[in-house]
Amino acid sequence: MRQPAILMAILWPLLLAAEEGSRVRYAGGTQADIPAHSDAKIEIQSPEALTLKTGKRTVAISYRDINGLEYGMRVSRRYLEAVLISPMFLLSKHKEHYLTISYLGADGKQQALVLQVNSKDIRPLLVGLEARTGHKVEYQDDEARKAGKG
Repeated sequence: MRQPAILMAILWPLLLAAEEGSRVRYAGGTQADIPAHSDAKIEIQSPEALTLKTGKRTVAISYRDINGLEYGMRVSRRYLEAVLISPMFLLSKHKEHYLTISYLGADGKQQALVLQVNSKDIRPLLVGLEARTGHKVEYQDDEARKAGKG
């Protein structure tokens, strides 16, 4: 009797976190009414469509309409931190994770979302989108492939 209670106590925070979606930044794309660099949340729990929610706008994209997933990273040196804090930061790299979702809009035209994703959220998001859409993620390079597959 205690085992289900213990299991629920462990899994409950994970389930709550999963319901909230992943925090992302809309880096750009074809959504003209969403400003670039807007903070957003992507949710993929629904079996029919993903949703991207910004402060003022919610975009729902049917998984059937998604025809491409691409993942890549932009790696840069941390020069500002090195100048302001410590020269040791010159040895570290800053990695930004980008997910591009290509899909057909309601008008039948090709659309795209480019999202900057937190490093801890990228792998579950990629796996979830592959499962929901049936499309494999295309990786921009070997470093992105390693990061995306854990």
